[in-house]
Amino acid sequence: MRAAVIVFPGSNCDRDMAVALKAAGGDVSMVWHKDANLPDNVDLVAIPGGFSFGDYLRCGAIAAQSPICKAVVAHADRGGYVLGVCNGFQVLTETGLLPGALMRNANLKFICKTVGLKVETSNSAFTEGYNAGDSVAFPVAHHDGNYTVDPEGLAALVAEDRIAFTYADNPNGSINNIAGVLSANRRVLGMMPHPERAVDAGHGGTDGQALFRGLVGQFAQA
Repeated sequence: MRAAVIVFPGSNCDRDMAVALKAAGGDVSMVWHKDANLPDNVDLVAIPGGFSFGDYLRCGAIAAQSPICKAVVAHADRGGYVLGVCNGFQVLTETGLLPGALMRNANLKFICKTVGLKVETSNSAFTEGYNAGDSVAFPVAHHDGNYTVDPEGLAALVAEDRIAFTYADNPNGSINNIAGVLSANRRVLGMMPHPERAVDAGHGGTDGQALFRGLVGQFAQA
């Protein structure tokens, strides 16, 4: 699998993402936000966590206007895979690749801790390494992780089995405890928790490994 990790001013999980993808067997390139094109033959684009452009205006809003995001949208429109984590999830909603928005946490405080999650579906390349109903633990680190979507959008997510992860104990006020959602074609995943920070036992847990192994395995089988 060939992956591209997008780097914005203020990204701080780009290297973590690259390490996680490489450890799973991926061939990873780092791509600067001012580049207009992705590397040739990229299978997956990963938009990492951090505080792109200092979270000014609205989290992810300025990053979504970067030249590379036009290429990311085109990649997704062609059926390519995209993973957005934390700030990356915010960018994906700002580009329109995923529905809804990430609002200020309900308690108005920055949250940084490991949280329990429930895997809601195994029917995606991102979650096929788990079983629906599995409990996993990933770190979170965000101030604007309160996922909201209109009633019609929520109904579609539920009816189409597009909620990937939910919080066991909701830390931020997200509607229906949602921690991650899939696009209609199931090839774009946005999530607030950090699976790339849960791939090394020395860092406290390895529950994220299955996500990255599943992604890489998807292309090994192709």
